[in-house]
Amino acid sequence: MSAFAAAWLSLREPYDMRARSPKVMQAVHAALAGRSSVAIVDLACGTGSTFRALSPHLAARQDWRLVDNDLSLLARAPQSSPPRIQVKAIPIDISRDLEAALDGPVDLVTTSALLDLVSQAWLDRLAIEAAARALPIYAALTYDGRVELDPADCADARIVAAVNRHQRSDKGFGPALGPDAPTAAVAALARVGYAVSADAADWLFGPDDREIQTEILIGWATAARAIGESAAAVIGWLERRRKLVADGRSSMRVGHRDLFAHPTGTR
Repeated sequence: MSAFAAAWLSLREPYDMRARSPKVMQAVHAALAGRSSVAIVDLACGTGSTFRALSPHLAARQDWRLVDNDLSLLARAPQSSPPRIQVKAIPIDISRDLEAALDGPVDLVTTSALLDLVSQAWLDRLAIEAAARALPIYAALTYDGRVELDPADCADARIVAAVNRHQRSDKGFGPALGPDAPTAAVAALARVGYAVSADAADWLFGPDDREIQTEILIGWATAARAIGESAAAVIGWLERRRKLVADGRSSMRVGHRDLFAHPTGTR
């Protein structure tokens, strides 16, 4: 499973939408309340899931800059919108040119499913650059390492531990924070004088959610092999878990966190 493939992003988007924290979303709305217009830059936008999740709930006129370095995904991002919303897709590699993405009129920085992929150094850079511009940040769906599988399998803990080790490998930003990202993000933003509202935003999959469960299990098996787990152990685990999915007996919870951070002026 490629984490950035358009098909995968399309498959996960309804579950992402359901998982987003209403508490954190309300904090975003409250911060923007009363504005007649708002300029938003969405980092690593993919096909535009954050735009689709947030834009219908903002009353103000909106100017969105959707930023990604994958031209194929950008081509699938929204190209048109209602009259009160302007959208522009911009190809930028934020691992190198973050500052370029943040320059210009910006009232809010958004991103989804990104912070667990970045390094501590890049996260600190984001916090510093956002603070220098006094920009609030809405970062959704950051993986936090919690996984619950039902029914349990004897190899679940070992596979999940391997996946979490793999999550810390370089994803193009340096050694990734992986499941440490939610805690690291709160700390990095607090250091630059931000107040942070955070909440759980877990994926929940029931017995009927067969396709996405299967894709996740295959992805985890691939990650476990890449980190050095034995082929026999991984294949055996995957076969057992896939049978549970096919039989309509599998449920999953995958832990994520949402946060909204805004400058307090007290740094």
